[in-house]
Amino acid sequence: MTPTHDRPTTVHTRDELDDSLASAERVLVMVRTEGCTICQSMEPILDNVARATDARVVVFNPKADLDAVAAFDVRSVPTFLLFVDGELVDRRADGFVPTADLVAFVERE
Repeated sequence: MTPTHDRPTTVHTRDELDDSLASAERVLVMVRTEGCTICQSMEPILDNVARATDARVVVFNPKADLDAVAAFDVRSVPTFLLFVDGELVDRRADGFVPTADLVAFVERE
């Protein structure tokens, strides 16, 4: 599988997030907040996932768009949201996730 997006991108608004969801078939979104140390430790993992999969990887801090927190039922950070064809198909909110586990999560059928 050839990666189409080899680096995570950061979005700040729901509109930017929606644009990212529309731009790729499979999108992994990490919802994070500033100061979250687990979120910071996930950054190199996200780089690995972006290179290892064909998914677009997006980092979203909903600070400027708290409605997105409710819309995606985010209760803790980091929360990982997997979208396929713009639809939310799965989520993880269990803290630090190793590269192999996150790649498997993204590539699940």
